[in-house]
Amino acid sequence: MGEIEDAIARAEQETFTQELPKTLKGQINFLVRQLGSAKAVAQEIGVTADSVSRYRRGARKHPPKEIASKIDGAIRSRWQPGVRKRRRNHAATVGGVTVETRAQVGYKAGPGSTDDGRFRRLTVHLPPSYAQRLFDARDAGASDQEMREIVAEGLKEIYFQDGGRRAVGLSEVILNDIDYIDLDLK
Repeated sequence: MGEIEDAIARAEQETFTQELPKTLKGQINFLVRQLGSAKAVAQEIGVTADSVSRYRRGARKHPPKEIASKIDGAIRSRWQPGVRKRRRNHAATVGGVTVETRAQVGYKAGPGSTDDGRFRRLTVHLPPSYAQRLFDARDAGASDQEMREIVAEGLKEIYFQDGGRRAVGLSEVILNDIDYIDLDLK
């Protein structure tokens, strides 16, 4: 996953209304219900079906850190799909998305201006159309670079050009060297 896709996933997880299963047994049972079999869970988390059965019975209570991380990721990616969908729909139609980032932002502009990129810390609320474009790009399997371009275009329109009131000669904004990026679905 790329940085933008990770940020979208984190934003969706912030909308959970129930806690994830805490015990290993509960986590494995949830995954078996979701995936249909111990064999499918084993393939997902990279262990044998026998190990999955031992986790379900409680015979093994402490998987290696790598496996525990894979279990957590598999659960988070499947937890409360209805809640995620409602939040995504709201962001894409009404609320939009707030982008908070520290990244090197460069741009292309008219003669007499500098296009040297520099690190900026920005918090910008993008309208619902950009949220919808990000979700569509992620669902279509877009690369991280393509998703960065969508965010950069939103920053150009809202932050730099202020909806067309300034920097009208600015033709392109480029996001490079992202230190961090967080999204908040509104």
